[in-house]
Amino acid sequence: MSTNDTFLAVYLGSKGGARMAAWYAMPEAERRAKEQQGMAAWGAWVEKHQSAIVEMGGPLGKTKKVDASGIADIANLMTGFTVVRAPSQAAAAKLFEDHPHFAIFPGESVEIMPVLPIPGR
Repeated sequence: MSTNDTFLAVYLGSKGGARMAAWYAMPEAERRAKEQQGMAAWGAWVEKHQSAIVEMGGPLGKTKKVDASGIADIANLMTGFTVVRAPSQAAAAKLFEDHPHFAIFPGESVEIMPVLPIPGR
């Protein structure tokens, strides 16, 4: 997967942010309808960009951090990921313009970074 045309897209959103608070402040029926609209839009996004998607990825769960101090439960802004192929980082980013993650759902952004080759391999 470490090639010059492979990019990791990380979906970000704050569970304690204003967008999430507004999402849960919606009446349940309205939120459920918005969820259905969002999932349909996400499916349409996948179909439109199917040829660029290397790994669909998915939502991310609770996070454990491992470091020299041991293992700890932490929270971060990562909510999901997708791996895509594109001729450039700009082209990869363009795939995510108006993405349902933030256009419909309360996600905040998508960050796209190249998957680089491992040095010396």
